[in-house]
Amino acid sequence: MTQRATILRGLALPLTVLLVAEIAMRTRGFNAEVVAPPSEVARALWAALRDGTVLAATWQTLAAALGGLALGCGLGLAAGLWCGLSQRAQRWSALSVELLRPVPSVALIPVAMLAFGFGLRMEITVVAFTCFWPMLLLTQAALRHVEPRLLEVAQVLGLAPLARIGKIVLPAAAPRIFVAFRLGVGIALVVAVTVEITANPQGLGFGLMSAQQNLRPELMFALLLWIGLLGWALSLGLAAIERRVFRHAVPSQVQA
Repeated sequence: MTQRATILRGLALPLTVLLVAEIAMRTRGFNAEVVAPPSEVARALWAALRDGTVLAATWQTLAAALGGLALGCGLGLAAGLWCGLSQRAQRWSALSVELLRPVPSVALIPVAMLAFGFGLRMEITVVAFTCFWPMLLLTQAALRHVEPRLLEVAQVLGLAPLARIGKIVLPAAAPRIFVAFRLGVGIALVVAVTVEITANPQGLGFGLMSAQQNLRPELMFALLLWIGLLGWALSLGLAAIERRVFRHAVPSQVQA
């Protein structure tokens, strides 16, 4: 089955649900302050796309999500390599990781607001904190699957630590690390929207809150739909990159 056929089959259920909802709302009536028919949601989304408000909010959300993703995943990758290659570092960091990892990202919002106020830096900080932990833990897990004999050969050849990481460790662990990055992309988008709903007056999350407060359910659901489509597009793009870059990798490594 081709990817296009898979996507079309996947769209069958949501399109059927939308059609049933449209008919039910038009024939049985509904509370216009709470829900909106799918046709009105589609018109609201089209209007918001035409006037540029959705696109401007999207860039704000993506800037925070991708900035936090780059910072958090970069630091998480470095820390994961350090802890994964050094048992002493893993022992030293184990308690700190177990204490800080369960802290919810929203609990960091007051601290980030005190440090940075409203705006992009505050949102990036919260997103980076959340993306750091999955990358750290999954990088450590990826290193455990690197063939030990490769590391032994690198040691025999006298490779420096950085050369060992660049020539042996990263190429062997790259498929699993990319899976961690894909997970981080989804987390970054969710956390960015959450921060905007909770505290930061910008982006798609703030647009959702404004639509709800102004009793515009059609715009609120339109933004929800747009966020879902945005996450879907990012997932499809990363899956395509993964298939192209790691097509010769062992399947169990890529899908782990």
